Amino acid sequence: MTRYIDRYIRNEKEWRRVKTVEPLAARFAERAEKHDREGSFPFENFADLREAGYLKLTVPPEYGGDGISLYELVLLQERLAYGDGATALAVGWHIGQIFHFGATGKWQKSLFAELCESVVRDGTMINTFASEAATGSPSRGGKPETVAVPAEGGWRLTGRKTFSTLSPVLDRFVVSAYLTDEGVTSEFLVRQSAQVRVVETWDSLGMRATGSHDVVLDGAFVSEGDRISGKGIDDGGGWLLHIPACYMGIAMAARDYALEFARTYQPNYTDKPIASLPAVQMAIGEMEIELRTARTLLFAAADRWDREKDNRPALKPELGLAKYTVTNNAIRVVDRAMRIVGGASLSRSLPLERYYRDVRAGLHNPPMDNSVIQSLAASALEDTSKP
Repeated sequence: MTRYIDRYIRNEKEWRRVKTVEPLAARFAERAEKHDREGSFPFENFADLREAGYLKLTVPPEYGGDGISLYELVLLQERLAYGDGATALAVGWHIGQIFHFGATGKWQKSLFAELCESVVRDGTMINTFASEAATGSPSRGGKPETVAVPAEGGWRLTGRKTFSTLSPVLDRFVVSAYLTDEGVTSEFLVRQSAQVRVVETWDSLGMRATGSHDVVLDGAFVSEGDRISGKGIDDGGGWLLHIPACYMGIAMAARDYALEFARTYQPNYTDKPIASLPAVQMAIGEMEIELRTARTLLFAAADRWDREKDNRPALKPELGLAKYTVTNNAIRVVDRAMRIVGGASLSRSLPLERYYRDVRAGLHNPPMDNSVIQSLAASALEDTSKP
């Protein structure tokens, strides 16, 4: 009988990739407690990911990458998060952004080629920093307070970005900034310099090892060629499924921990492990309903995005629903797992309390719950067709 976690592997190629990721996940799980307790960035995990070729998974084949599908991205991110949610979420922004840039074509071809070749050759990583203290999540539409002022050969950028995941390890990143002379917001590729500082502010309840510090730009220079000027096409935001994939992996890890506990823990008031108790079986069954429902939606959404290339913008409600369902169900799965294990689940020597803290971070990743609900309502109201 195959393990439930393997049920969505469709072919030999995906099996091979999963088998490459599983040892990484196991290694990261051994390091996770230390980095979580310290709030330290797991540089060694990212060295391992680079060595394993994980960082180039979504680079298009013409630039030397693997060009994996969205379905495969979800599959591998889920498996990596099974070992360490923080590392998976952090690297997910990198491989997700590369996937997004390739799908939309919004980067100038030469600039994108340079990035991809650097990822393949040097293990370069990328992320986009858009959040700011005053504007909140960029998904809400606030105008950035970071400004770009014209300078000879380009612009000088000044501002402060929050939630800058991967900031300890990046030598370049994308930021949104308001152009004072044009009256518009644009994106710029910023390269590390003396005018760029990482301020170590990240001290959170969960996802403590993502390195999501503040990044301060103090007149950082960006050349004319590093302004991302293309609009590209609307890809429906499919790449954001890397986020629920991460929380699904955490929920799977909590579920498996609780199942093993139930199979083996036998208190002295019974002659069988607690898995034989009706109340525990009920809790396990309820946990499975939450988990299997969410996982089905997640992989179905990824598969549709891959297959329906011309319909991707119309898939936004379904993609949002997958994120909403996975995140909220994952929280409930971890909660039920802790109830099965009991008071011991609160111990910092066990991983469940870390899963409990990490999985809640999904509520604050885009798209937010209320945005998803509003999108679904709008989609329903626009549907005027009758059978």
